[in-house]
Amino acid sequence: MSDENLNTVAALDDATPRHSPLATRHSEDGGSKELLKLALPLILSQSFMTIQIAVDRVLLSRHNPDEVAASFPAVILFWLPFGLMQGIAGYVNTFVAQYTGAGRPERVGPAVWQGLHFAVAGGLLFLLMIPAAHTLVAWGGHLPQLQHLEVIYLRYLALAAMPMLIIASVNSFFSGRGDTWTVLGIDAFGTAVNVCLALVLIFGKLGFPEMGIEGAGLATVLGSWASAIFGVCLFGRRRFRIEFNTLAGWRPERELFGRLLRFGGPAGIQMFLDVLAFTIFTFEVGKLGIAEAGATSLTITLNMITFLPMIGLGTAICILVGQRLGEDRPEIAERTTYTGLRWMTGYIIGIALLYLTIPTFMLAAFEPDTPEELAKFRAIAAIVPNLLICVAIYSVADSMNLTFAFALRGAGDTRFVTWLTFILAWPVMVIPTIYVVENRAELYAKFPAMGDPIYWAWSFATMHIIVMSICFGLRFRHGKWKTMRVIESAAP
Repeated sequence: MSDENLNTVAALDDATPRHSPLATRHSEDGGSKELLKLALPLILSQSFMTIQIAVDRVLLSRHNPDEVAASFPAVILFWLPFGLMQGIAGYVNTFVAQYTGAGRPERVGPAVWQGLHFAVAGGLLFLLMIPAAHTLVAWGGHLPQLQHLEVIYLRYLALAAMPMLIIASVNSFFSGRGDTWTVLGIDAFGTAVNVCLALVLIFGKLGFPEMGIEGAGLATVLGSWASAIFGVCLFGRRRFRIEFNTLAGWRPERELFGRLLRFGGPAGIQMFLDVLAFTIFTFEVGKLGIAEAGATSLTITLNMITFLPMIGLGTAICILVGQRLGEDRPEIAERTTYTGLRWMTGYIIGIALLYLTIPTFMLAAFEPDTPEELAKFRAIAAIVPNLLICVAIYSVADSMNLTFAFALRGAGDTRFVTWLTFILAWPVMVIPTIYVVENRAELYAKFPAMGDPIYWAWSFATMHIIVMSICFGLRFRHGKWKTMRVIESAAP
């Protein structure tokens, strides 16, 4: 072939868009192999977070059941504002994915830096929660001994906010490009530090004083900073500085930061509204008594242990949808989503069967050692198996909820998710729960056979998740998301 013909072929190859029919196609695009290759490290990463949560709850339960009952309301109060900020900082993931799919690596570093700027500012704002902790906890109206423990744990969580937000942004740099094994390493390092310190500080080992729930909080702070520093060091490596502008792109960009807020803001607001609804739900149930509060805390803990791996799979769906839309290949993004739905549903059906068949075995790890605390725990454990029936039912619907929500997030369809959360949570779950709890005496008088209010409350929560999953499924099938992008058009 002549040099002229070779030059012509090369020019045609350079001019061929990545989404053109002439571009390379792979039969596994959108299939299980591609999805699971990306999702496995994220699932393992979420499993490390599961281990961290479970270890903290088990250790606190063995130290004092009141501490595990107090830890969950404190976490909910923390996540109420933190979910808003993490939703924005973590939404960098979608920007990185779409820039990667569009073949524009020079924009990846600046996108991550906008998230890091937001993370530092948000972490500083969280320090205001430390002096306000007493007021915030008193709003729940729990017993004084629980409020004291909640204040301690909430203050430590406020100190952990900045490194957690930094982790969300830095991890987005790796996960959005498909480098999910690095995300696993960052999270595993922080979890290892957290778990080791919790074992030492809660019970006072190796010469340290016995700190109880205060030790669990301090371990969370130090573990989060260890993970954040490790991630930032990896982000600043020389090859990333050259290819992705991870150093030169440090400057704030008003237009890019504005788009992060415009698309990430609704994602954060959705998390805020979701956590707000469940915060009110949890505090209302807590008014029924310590046993009911402890049972709700343990049930949600067990749910989180099995639920968090699904977040890893959902994040993989979000990344691949973002990358495929960056390539202008929405049909592959759709195929990826339905592949993820099949895996998500299969996993959660297996977990739901465990909830229904071995609830006592699952609770055994939380059983305290001392006889006086064992009596409190048995009152809690008597309620949990019935609550796990609700969890088993709504978890199956939640597989569809998560799959489609993450797919829409990867496209940038975040406003719909926010409005849906706001419209459904209150009339379906929150308001009915408040009514039943606040008027339980009158309801018992009129309907003696109505049953325990805690079971009514959890039934409302189950219905809320089922209705949410149906609405997300209909939105995804409508297909408007296929035309959405969060990144700017490339210059000619």
